[in-house]
Formats: sequence, C-alpha cells, structure tokens
Amino acid sequence: FGKDEVMGHDLVAEFISNEFKESVQAVLNNALRGENTANFEFPLYTKDGRPVEVLLNATPRIDSSGKLVGVVGVGQDITEKKQAEVELTRVAADLRKLIDTANAPIFGIDTKGRVNEWNDKAAAITRRSKDEVMGHDLVAEFISPDYRDSVKRVLDDALNGQETANFEFPLYTKTGERVEVLLNATTRRDANGNVTGVVGVGQ
Repeated sequence: FGKDEVMGHDLVAEFISNEFKESVQAVLNNALRGENTANFEFPLYTKDGRPVEVLLNATPRIDSSGKLVGVVGVGQDITEKKQAEVELTRVAADLRKLIDTANAPIFGIDTKGRVNEWNDKAAAITRRSKDEVMGHDLVAEFISPDYRDSVKRVLDDALNGQETANFEFPLYTKTGERVEVLLNATTRRDANGNVTGVVGVGQ
C-alpha cells in the first residue's frame, strides 16, 4: 500500500484481519491511555493478500505541550523468523517420530543420570514403559549391580564429552530376563554447546 492509499483511513477497520482487530485495537487504546506495549505480534496483510508477521512496539505520541495526540507504532518484519520457527517445529516433530519408532533402543539421561528419553524399542525390549522410567536414575534402578560401575563410567565419560562406541552390557527386563546390549553413548548438548545429558543408542 502506498502512503496515499492509507493516510486518513481507519487502521484497524481497514487493514487488520478480523481475528486480530480486537487485540490490535486494545493495544492502540492502551497507548492512547499512555501505556506502552512492547513485542506484540500480529499479521499485516499486503495489498495482494500476503501475510506479513509484525512485531510491534506501540508508544503514546505526545506533542510539544505534553498533550497526548496519538500513537506511534514501530514494527519489525519477523515473517522469515516465524517461518523458520515453524520449520524447526516440523523438524523437531520428525526427529521425535524417528527416535520413537527407530528399530533400535534409544534412551537419554540428563546430567543427574535421570532418564529423559526412552523410545518404543527400549520399552519393548525391557518391558518397561516410558512412564515407568522417565525421571528415574538409569544406573541405580535399571542396571544390574555388577555392571553399575562400568555403565556409570561410560555415561560419566559422555557427560564430560568423551563418547563411547560398542560398549557391551546386559539390561534386565521387568520380568528379569537378560538382554545383551551393544551401546553407543553420545554427548547431548544444547544450542549453546552446553552438555545437557547423554543419548544412548543400543543394539
């Protein structure tokens, strides 16, 4: 829209989509009462109907005599950012599905050794559901006493950035059956590179 096409027109009534009219009007009304609003997200639509995601700061407009005369809105186009967030969510969902349905037992622990990942295959071979193990101490509660020290060393090494491949140890099912597992223990890090736990992929 050119400047001539919008000057003097009602912003909310003519240029804001129906589902956001009320919330945008509330932000503007607050600013007209002297209240600032920061980081309010809403879509603006271009002349050809394309949505543009906007992050808005709305500030009261004061004239030289101190009289409130309107609102100034400073916006930021965050369309690409929002699209990237949607894509990240989709990828995360795909990875979650991949982990859950993988034909290999996959488990994870946090830095305290508590289970925070337990896929369908891990549940199937141990006969312990995800609900039964999440938040529990993996080594103390689910590893046999004679292997606790060695498994703990492998996990502690991974927590210190030293990964282990092809470590053999037995897991015991809920009914006491012994299952031999070949484990790869990998350090898990957050987006900033900080260690948050360990992911174990078994065979």
